[in-house]
Amino acid sequence: MSDLDSLDHERYVEEAIALAREAGARGDGPYGSLLVVDDAVVMEETNRERTEDDLALHPELTVARRMARELAPEERERAVLYTSTEPCPMCSGGLSISNLGAVVYSVSGARAAEEFGGSEGVPCGEVFERRGRDVDVVGPVLEAEGLAVHREFRDGD
Repeated sequence: MSDLDSLDHERYVEEAIALAREAGARGDGPYGSLLVVDDAVVMEETNRERTEDDLALHPELTVARRMARELAPEERERAVLYTSTEPCPMCSGGLSISNLGAVVYSVSGARAAEEFGGSEGVPCGEVFERRGRDVDVVGPVLEAEGLAVHREFRDGD
């Protein structure tokens, strides 16, 4: 896996938040993710649940599917997913199967549920552990900025 301490988490989380803002402006839920391998962005995805009418088109799961198809196993192990909100259990399951190295998120599922209602789900780290995967999890990073995107989306609905 990439050396997490050497990566600029804030820079990449800002990019994920910008992708989330793009998704929200389009009418999808405000979620965005990017994949970094060896300190370079190799994939970007936004939520497309509403516009593509597919409840599985969360950006994290889309990245996991693409990563499994497009990257070699050793690249996937070095990959770090930066995401605007902690991956839900569905996405975390897909990420664990793809052999991702690490996840860095802005807003935790628990904090999003506390702020906006709904279920906090299962923390992604727990999903990884239950599946026997050693995936580093870092977060929250730039939580106030991540929460702001969710507020903007809800205020616009």
